[in-house]
Amino acid sequence: MRKIITIIFCCISLVAFCQRTAYTTNDDFEKEIEHQIKFSVPLISVSDLKENQDQYILLDIREKEEFMVSHIPGAQHVGYDRVNFNLLDSLNKEVPIVVYCSIGYRSEKVGELLQERGFKKVYNLFGSIFEWSNQNQPLHNSQNELTNELHTYDKNWSKWVTNKNIKKTW
Repeated sequence: MRKIITIIFCCISLVAFCQRTAYTTNDDFEKEIEHQIKFSVPLISVSDLKENQDQYILLDIREKEEFMVSHIPGAQHVGYDRVNFNLLDSLNKEVPIVVYCSIGYRSEKVGELLQERGFKKVYNLFGSIFEWSNQNQPLHNSQNELTNELHTYDKNWSKWVTNKNIKKTW
């Protein structure tokens, strides 16, 4: 009987492990993100966002100079140090919103703010624009043209952008 229980437990554990959602293409990056955020805002993966992007309002929480270098197509700039409250106040609180920054820390903070302001469906893009670019998703520059350039915040954080086609600036 003990062997049967052990085998059942091992099978359940294996199934749970196999069903785990991989949010990033780099396990070390995923661990770094998990260390940085509190999971206070529900997460959305790059693949889930890409499949249903037209169903979300997309908000870029990075600073203006980061946004101008490149951003996810269709995103609106909100900022972090100087949040654009006029934009936030104009949004429909019932429409799902995805927030992103470089890795997800700043976007989680603004996501919490949105939740406090009564927004019902707020999601934080896990890995944010770094993972978006790592998965070869398109980036637009300030003229809304395709670009391969990405503001990586600073030299230290740029190591998490592993897509060799991306030109990193900070």
